[in-house]
Amino acid sequence: MTAATTPPTPTDRPTVTEQEARRVAEAARESDWRKPSFAKELFLGRFRLDLVHPHPLPAEEDVRRGEEFLNRLREFCETKIDSARIEREARIPDEVIAGLKELGALGMKIAPEYGGLGLTQVYYNRALALVGSANPAVGALLSAHQSIGVPQPVKMFGTEEQKKAFLPRCARSDISAFLLTEPDVGSDPARLATTAEPVGATGAGEPEEYVLDGVKLWTTNGVVADLLVVMARVPAREGHKGGITAFVVEADSEGITVENRNSFMGLRGLENGVTRFHRVRVPAAHRIGREGAGLKIALTTLNTGRLSLPAVCAGAGKWCLKIAREWSGAREQWGRPVARHEAVGAKLSFIAATTFALEAVLELSSQMADEDRNDIRIEAALAKLFGSEMACKMADELVQIRGGRGYETAESLAARGERAVPAEQLVRDLRINRIFEGSTEIMHLLIAREAVDAHLSVAGDLIDPDKSLSDKAKAGAKAGGFYARWLPKLLAGPGQLPVSYQEFHPSGHADLAVHLRYVERTARKLARSTFYAMSRWQGRMETKQGFLGRIVDIGAELFAMSAVCVRAELLRSRGENGKEAYQLADVFCRQARIRVEELFGRLWTNTDDLDGKLVKSLMKGAYTWLEEGVIDPSGEGPWIADATPGPSTKENVHRPIR
Repeated sequence: MTAATTPPTPTDRPTVTEQEARRVAEAARESDWRKPSFAKELFLGRFRLDLVHPHPLPAEEDVRRGEEFLNRLREFCETKIDSARIEREARIPDEVIAGLKELGALGMKIAPEYGGLGLTQVYYNRALALVGSANPAVGALLSAHQSIGVPQPVKMFGTEEQKKAFLPRCARSDISAFLLTEPDVGSDPARLATTAEPVGATGAGEPEEYVLDGVKLWTTNGVVADLLVVMARVPAREGHKGGITAFVVEADSEGITVENRNSFMGLRGLENGVTRFHRVRVPAAHRIGREGAGLKIALTTLNTGRLSLPAVCAGAGKWCLKIAREWSGAREQWGRPVARHEAVGAKLSFIAATTFALEAVLELSSQMADEDRNDIRIEAALAKLFGSEMACKMADELVQIRGGRGYETAESLAARGERAVPAEQLVRDLRINRIFEGSTEIMHLLIAREAVDAHLSVAGDLIDPDKSLSDKAKAGAKAGGFYARWLPKLLAGPGQLPVSYQEFHPSGHADLAVHLRYVERTARKLARSTFYAMSRWQGRMETKQGFLGRIVDIGAELFAMSAVCVRAELLRSRGENGKEAYQLADVFCRQARIRVEELFGRLWTNTDDLDGKLVKSLMKGAYTWLEEGVIDPSGEGPWIADATPGPSTKENVHRPIR
């Protein structure tokens, strides 16, 4: 057995060009479309209502098993989770986590043959919404463990031996964490510095084990985890390309130190830390997939894993609605309840309609994930983007409706004899969802890349500055053929026919057909706008992040409009508050249409270029005079902590919960 190589020094950290970073991300992207995608078709100007309507439904056995667990989980949340205590002590009590283990909540998404509950994505998300409403930090613990921790990548990419070894543990006793981010590496994995050196060799030429060195930041669940999924870079060598690779690592392995338990503005009970690896030996049998497949495994895992965040956001919306309704009926101003004042009423309407939309998007995306007949990578990303943004707005509006009481802490309210409503805590807790598992800005770029995939596929060599004239000529011919067939279809469609989608305008209900016709027309307009931008900017299209972000936001609104209409019709057909659901869907669609039209206007009328010029001057120091007259209380220290590999000099704060 050979010795591990010397850990890299700071100067050995990967330095990559923008082109190299893009190549790494592109290589990890799941580029094939083997199944239809409603959202992908929407961005191409094709409104495939048949892919989402009639609304897919869970099997009866899935419903029975799911409802049974939700009843037990609700009782546990109501009797065992003290959210005020978690907020006050900044820690989830051990007995709460032990109770969740006993309940089987760690194994909600793990199949029964491996000791789990085998819940569908729909019921898993409903469970997260329920737990998250009791306390968001508890919801985050369960979500990080199952959505991105060990269970999901092992279930999708692990060997049968790995499933038998790890899934039963994750289902009942072991908490897992996902370790990708580093102090100097966020959404740019090409610069990943944690290394995994192969050691020894088997008869088949595979290593016997790997030796990990590096530092990982923001390891959600990492402080209490028993098992870790770690992304590390395996060096290239003869016969092996190496690359970013995924490993299952025992958290109590020699050489692992949890150096810090991080604290945040919200999610006070979150067990998130900094983890250092120093010459940590990991058996080759613990590698998930092949060498170099780690980033693709991570991104594929997130395709459905991202649905956990909109689940928590939908639950938060429901709570916002409840508190806003009750408070606005009880609080009087100028002789009548504040709900009857138009300024407050508009906020209530927004919260109610948007809550219905968040649930509609979540339920539709989750059921499609369960059926597995559609590719939902864009739908899941849109759900995460839309849910995280809208939930923050709803929480902010709730604080505004509550006024001074919204800004006051629940503990202070209770101390002076009023209901302990943690509205300000909700704002703090929800804010991370716009950053977790892909920030809003990264989600815009990720979704935009998929949305313009068809254009890049046909025009790849045409817009590549490194290609020859002959290659460009061939690409031009290919692109010409594609657009000759595609563009004419964007000129007319059923959205222009007054009789289209009439099943969405039943007698005595609001007219949703008019909104579906709008979605169909607007999808074609969106595709035309994307084509025009592609023609105008060509290879520079990917740098137009402002434009791409607005394109994606329009698509998100259209997806949400489609989801609310389909869900309203489902509820009507089942005799479940159909008239009210139609009213909610109608109001949401009218609000969304206003936002869509504003976004279309900003596609071409904006300050993007001026902003860019100002930023260049700003970063050259042209406006430092504007910063004068204030005190900077942030203190001394580097912007990014030193992450040089080596032995830890700090106390290990890892505390597994048995």
